[in-house]
Amino acid sequence: MSNGEIAQLESSNPQAAKHQKPHQILSPQDIKVLNTRSNSKGLVQLALHLTIMACSGYLWGTNWGNWALAIPSLVIYGFSIAAMFAPMHECVHRTAFAAHPLNNAVAWFAGLLSFYNSAFFRYYHKWHHLYTRVPDKDPELTDPKPSNFAKYLLIISGLPWWLGKISGHFQIAFGQIENFPFIPESARTQVIRSTRLQLAVYAGMIAVSIALGQPLFIIYWLIPLMIGQPILRFILLAEHRGCTLDANLLTNTRTTITLWPVRFFMWNMSFHAEHHLYPSIPFHALGDAHKLLSQHFAHIEPGYIKVNSDIVIKSGQSAI
Repeated sequence: MSNGEIAQLESSNPQAAKHQKPHQILSPQDIKVLNTRSNSKGLVQLALHLTIMACSGYLWGTNWGNWALAIPSLVIYGFSIAAMFAPMHECVHRTAFAAHPLNNAVAWFAGLLSFYNSAFFRYYHKWHHLYTRVPDKDPELTDPKPSNFAKYLLIISGLPWWLGKISGHFQIAFGQIENFPFIPESARTQVIRSTRLQLAVYAGMIAVSIALGQPLFIIYWLIPLMIGQPILRFILLAEHRGCTLDANLLTNTRTTITLWPVRFFMWNMSFHAEHHLYPSIPFHALGDAHKLLSQHFAHIEPGYIKVNSDIVIKSGQSAI
């Protein structure tokens, strides 16, 4: 579209013009206010997340036999570990905290807990934002798709995620990064070193468990994360599935209106369309951004159950 055509569109249909320039929906003043980062808000959020993780983990580990308490505690504990993906994601954007060193440190620690590597994810996710839902460019489009109900259940189980993460971590640790074109040459050493360190920490945790004669690594990390992953898959599947396969940020991403506990654990990433349109907005301001932007998005859904139900129905129809 030429400048003349844009000018004509703006004069005849201001709302349509906004859709042509989605990044200009918010005023510079609104963006400046919303973009304000805060070490204190990030630290409070992180402290609360870790406190719930510690308390639920304690209840899980000390109530074997009292399953009415142990099982709910395990579910909360497992999801709190899996949901450390959320602060890792936020810190990779360097929006969780005002201080970059704090973002970098928390990103790596959160990735360690959730079985992501923040150094790798930074470049993977950068491409996801640059080429959101663009075929052959967005790396997320290579993830398994729920083309039928059986595949939906497989994806929700987390098994493909586990296989991909284990394979990917070891490929990178051995320097086999040819299949990851989003990692620039200048960052390869850093990503390899970070991944090796992460695997070394896991190996150390396993060694300590063996030395103590207690399956601590399995009880306090592996089993809980296996329980938490299906909940995280259930949430993440809603972000883009069923949205347009193009670069239109107003139609290719979904915001899901959900309960406060989910928003808390996911660091407000349920406001995902707002995040993709303005990725510089920190987690604590996404709710305010939603109030200003929601009318412009094509996909605002009332809950993850609704979204996943629609995905299941569509997957069933595609299998017919």
